[in-house]
Amino acid sequence: MTRRAFGSIDKLPSGRWRARYRDSAGRAHSRMFKTKADASAFLSTVETDLLRGDWNDPRLTNVPLQEWAAHWFETTAHLKPKTRVEYESNLRNHVLPFFGDKPVGAVDVASVRQFVSSLRADGLEHGTVKKAKAVLSMVLGSAAEAGAIKANPCANVKIGRAARREMVFLNADEVEALADAIIEPYGTLVRFAAYSGLRAGEIAALRVGRVNLMRGRVEVAESLAIVPRHGLVFGPTKNYQRRTVPLPAFLTDELAEYLAREGRNGRDDLVFTSQQGAPLRQHHFYWRYFKPAVQRAGLDVQPRFHDLRHTCVALLIAEGAHQLTIMRRLGHSSIQVTLDTYGHLFPELEEDVTQRLDAVGRAALERRAG
Repeated sequence: MTRRAFGSIDKLPSGRWRARYRDSAGRAHSRMFKTKADASAFLSTVETDLLRGDWNDPRLTNVPLQEWAAHWFETTAHLKPKTRVEYESNLRNHVLPFFGDKPVGAVDVASVRQFVSSLRADGLEHGTVKKAKAVLSMVLGSAAEAGAIKANPCANVKIGRAARREMVFLNADEVEALADAIIEPYGTLVRFAAYSGLRAGEIAALRVGRVNLMRGRVEVAESLAIVPRHGLVFGPTKNYQRRTVPLPAFLTDELAEYLAREGRNGRDDLVFTSQQGAPLRQHHFYWRYFKPAVQRAGLDVQPRFHDLRHTCVALLIAEGAHQLTIMRRLGHSSIQVTLDTYGHLFPELEEDVTQRLDAVGRAALERRAG
């Protein structure tokens, strides 16, 4: 046996060489090599990694990625059912079929890039590729935190941005034309969406008890979504935020008349429902009522329902609303999200403000000259 300052090397009856060492926690490890030189080089590398804090336990490194995925998925129990279903679907359909029984320590930057390329080659949309890579990153992140790998290889793989789908912004007259064209009682819903800026799921989950007609505002605390294998699920809003959204007086008055007409007076009653009084299914509402109304309204543009949220922002910006006001009204997670999404609309407002500033300055010059 050859003893070293770090670890030891001994020759076995088979002729192979065994390198033995202890990790920083005192646990014993060993590895077999064909030559003494290979064993010695290995121990030198391990010693350096331990000193730098870069050493990974081989017993964890060799665990198949699918086992790490199972352990990670158990930690997502606190998430929304819809989110968990999406994670599980990405694991089952994309991540695990590609990596299979591959040890987590063998997943490197090159293999992650191959994974992304294979998804693109299959013709998957940018958003699907992005979500699949995000799930893989979370699994590998858990392995990195446990010390199975030195770093998350997904961190160095970029997939770029998708071409942003063009937004449609309606003016007030176009909103009114659309509200008049849709089958009753959904005209109020169209105006509400355009002047409140709520998401479709938030509108579908809004209850009478969260509508304050006296103060002209609504509390946004829930969202409604269809989750595979779960059906309709009421849950928190997209960013888990509760917020209060003020409404213009004309909309508050219309909402009061609407609730009285529809007999919605219980605190838990949904404000907007299907024709049969059931919760609104967004996909069903869009194709049966909203899309035909767009055709009947004779608009020059073809808005999606989500474009009514964009319309609210455009109307607010036109009236000089501050970015923070828009962020809070829409329930964005940060001001950066607001600027990334709607920043291109603000230059027009800046130009208008500059023109007003010019008028103020000129008037002061004229007064002084006079």
